[in-house]
Amino acid sequence: FTSLSISSINRHVKIHSEEKRHVCHLCLKAFHTATLLYNHVNAHTGTRPYKCSDCDMAFVTSGELARHRRYKHTFEKPFKCSMCKYSSVEASKLKRHIRSHTGERPYACYHCSYASKDAYKLKRHMVTHSGEKTYECYVCQAKFAQSGSMTMHMLQKHGENVPKYQCPHCSTFIARKSDLGVHLRNLHSYMAVAIKCSYCEAVFHERYALIRHKKTHRDEKRFKCDQCSYACKQ
Repeated sequence: FTSLSISSINRHVKIHSEEKRHVCHLCLKAFHTATLLYNHVNAHTGTRPYKCSDCDMAFVTSGELARHRRYKHTFEKPFKCSMCKYSSVEASKLKRHIRSHTGERPYACYHCSYASKDAYKLKRHMVTHSGEKTYECYVCQAKFAQSGSMTMHMLQKHGENVPKYQCPHCSTFIARKSDLGVHLRNLHSYMAVAIKCSYCEAVFHERYALIRHKKTHRDEKRFKCDQCSYACKQ
């Protein structure tokens, strides 16, 4: 990282520090800088202070607004590869592209020799070790570790019985378009009144986000004996 500004350098150095002094009052997550906390709280409350001057869209962070404008309005691709003609809207995409030239695979699996140039692909790979099957067939309730495996199963095993409308936000397939609308309203629409997690202090403005979050508590032993080391789930 390089910058002409001392304040930018100081801000950047904080990301290498373990110190996270800025704590969210809603979910207690901590951040290195006040700006990161501000953006995080906006995501909780649904506040979108960064408004596009060319359309009605608004965003939680200035970075999201800049990305939107490049994709939808200016079509500018300021991040250019020095080894070929590739250019990108986002710096992260250029960084990932350069790895195709260098062969670098910085995201390595702890359990085997697999390594990836993409953090998302490593995350997807790790599921093969954990055995966790989070994707469930809508027709027969068979479970799969990856969404692609579930989709292939549905096409091969169920044929014409496969519901044709897939939710754009989760892996759910739905038979009728009107039912998809109901699903989107019930699970994925923003709620002005937040719902609190029944296991911790986190709050959510989307029902699906709460459902996903509660799964993280599934194997948690929250009830601890105050006289010995015993703990249990219930």
